[in-house]
Formats: sequence, structure tokens, C-alpha cells
Amino acid sequence: VQLQASGGGLVQPGGSLRLSCTFSGFPLDYAVIGWFRQAPGKQREGVSCFKFSDGRTHYAESVKGRFTISRDNGQNTVYLQMNSLKPDDTAVYYCARGAAELCRDVPFPSRYDYWGQETLVTVSS
Repeated sequence: VQLQASGGGLVQPGGSLRLSCTFSGFPLDYAVIGWFRQAPGKQREGVSCFKFSDGRTHYAESVKGRFTISRDNGQNTVYLQMNSLKPDDTAVYYCARGAAELCRDVPFPSRYDYWGQETLVTVSS
């Protein structure tokens, strides 16, 4: 099982970025991919999740209406489109595979078993 997050960078407040999570090594039928972030001095928090079997998604309140999670039907890739970015969105972002996750609420790290390498998002003027 492998996951790789990419797409981070420096963006001004109000700007947009699209993160990608490319993965392999497990079937999609019952897979859930989650996005998490960790800001300096803070705990890792769940951002969003995507459940492949039925397309269910869920978002943290702090990103609802600004972030959109989706999949690429042709590739093993899940995207996190981030719009109207704020300085508070600055963090390292991770994607992970759900182990005991139904994506009915905000993703919680203990429900994910494989983690990809992080990508840094910096929102600053």
C-alpha cells in the first residue's frame, strides 16, 4: 500500500490550490481516503474524506464550502480542491487510507492505517 500527497505550495489569502493523493496497492471497492492537516504546534486534524463505494464525502466545519474532495475516475487519485484559502489553512497536509472508516463524520487519525508523505501548504501574503 502506498499513498503520495502532492500539490502544496505558497498561495496568497483568497487563493486556491489543488492537492492530489495518488495511491496503489489496495482495491477501491470499500476504500476510504482521508485528508488531514497539522499546523505547527497543533494536533493533526481531519479535513475531509471520500468513500469510493458510494461517493460519500464529509468535511470539517472549518473547510466546508471552501474545500471539495473528489476522485479521478481514470486514475487512483483523490483530489482536494481548496478555494478561498486563509492563513489558518497553513499546515502540512496528509492523505491516508481508512481502515475502520465509513466517512460519516470528520476523519479521525486512529481510523486510518496507511499514510502518505506530507505536502506543505502555506497561505500568506
